[in-house]
Amino acid sequence: MTGPALSDALAAAEGVAGWMSDDQAGRLWERAAAVPDGGAVVEIGSYRGRSAIVLATAAPAGAEVVAIDPHAGDHRGPREIRGTRALGEADHRAFLENLRRAGVDGRIRHVRRPSQDALGEVDGAVDLLYVDGAHRYAPARADLARWGARVAPGGTMLVHDAFSAVGVTLALARTTFWSTEWRYAGRARSLAEYRREALDPRARRRNLRRQLAQLPWFARNLAIKVALTLRLRPVARRLGSEEWPY
Repeated sequence: MTGPALSDALAAAEGVAGWMSDDQAGRLWERAAAVPDGGAVVEIGSYRGRSAIVLATAAPAGAEVVAIDPHAGDHRGPREIRGTRALGEADHRAFLENLRRAGVDGRIRHVRRPSQDALGEVDGAVDLLYVDGAHRYAPARADLARWGARVAPGGTMLVHDAFSAVGVTLALARTTFWSTEWRYAGRARSLAEYRREALDPRARRRNLRRQLAQLPWFARNLAIKVALTLRLRPVARRLGSEEWPY
């Protein structure tokens, strides 16, 4: 008897607000489905539940799925760094309702705390870490460093808005570009994948080159964001997109 498919997860997440493309959902699905039974999946930054639905639908029945988001009304998406408590409460209600409607509310343990205050809420190692929290440099770096340290050897870390958001990209440059333990495994748009494994000096140099090769795409995304901010849609169109890159 086969379990749910990616198409089931996409259907369940249909209409849920968020910034996750179908190809990014596919990568989340594949990595969550590969988590061992009894393993742990941790998501940092849930917003209204779009990615959480995919992770919970894909993960084995015996795996724990933890969604961490304070729903404080800030860091809600592009150009929404500051918000209000009312917005946070609306997001929280929508998150719970979306999980219920998708039938995964019983699969997800929600920790309504800032990510750095939630480190003690998860016991043991993490098999799959999905980072989509605050995109400023300091909190992004803290998530990558402190939560990344919780990922088991051979485990996976997925980072949204990599090579797209300035703060996230700078945090990656500090934590993964010359890392001895994070191998860059590619990306789906701005969703970058890293595998935790030991890297010798030669592998580190190759790993650095592969990440540096993403910087032209990063520059293109920045140019699109500037054009859209200045309401220069024809310029953004010529650069390849009239939508905020993610």
